[in-house]
Amino acid sequence: MRIISLSVDGIFQASHRGLYEWLANQDADVICLQDLRAQEPEIADRDEFMLDGYFSYFFDSPKPHTNGVAIYTRQAPKAIVFGFGLPCGLDMDGRYLQADFDHISIGSLMAPGAVAGEASQEAKDQFYRELQAHLDKVTRKKRRYIICGNWEMAHSEIDLENPEAHLGESGFLPHERQWLDQLYNQVGYADAFRRGNTDRDEFSWWPSGVLQRGDGWRTDLQVVSKDLAKLVEYAVVYKANAFSSHAPVIVDYDIEEL
Repeated sequence: MRIISLSVDGIFQASHRGLYEWLANQDADVICLQDLRAQEPEIADRDEFMLDGYFSYFFDSPKPHTNGVAIYTRQAPKAIVFGFGLPCGLDMDGRYLQADFDHISIGSLMAPGAVAGEASQEAKDQFYRELQAHLDKVTRKKRRYIICGNWEMAHSEIDLENPEAHLGESGFLPHERQWLDQLYNQVGYADAFRRGNTDRDEFSWWPSGVLQRGDGWRTDLQVVSKDLAKLVEYAVVYKANAFSSHAPVIVDYDIEEL
């Protein structure tokens, strides 16, 4: 099974840059997109945003032309889940869409960023505190989970091109890195990409918007439940074409049936 994940910086821009032509030739089973910056009525009835042989699902942001996520899947899911059901409207600070199949759930996540100082960082931190509780709870279920998306933070120095320059910045703060530590080491999830690729120069986001030209971050993750970690066969960041400031993350799993 192949899953592709990409944060698109706006679905119209990415489409104009050839994203959908590229996706049509990738033989992916599931495609997770984030940061659509468009509402479903603008997308759903337009041929340029459809892929032959795929079912498509979208979850808008309540604020027009911000966030928004999508899932394309070859196999029809048993159910679609909109949001985590987090308290106090925290789902609205990010976006999450989940496709449930017989034995596995696959989600597309757009985490909230922190671009407006302390208040937005606290909102981001609260989102992740509630998300941790949610993930801890679902680990007790007899299901497999793959959560793909723009997590808005990097885990370790290997995941930044210039880690020393960003030690005090949102996305690489000590408590954010610690949150990922506990997710992997205590809650029991795994970074699927790192199970298939340990190269030091694999980044997925360039704040400058220019791929492979300095200051890369790896903030785009496919996070999997523990028993899926050993099923990762191949992982790569695709950088031959630039569809946004992020690059597609491609992971192949030894999974035949969803």
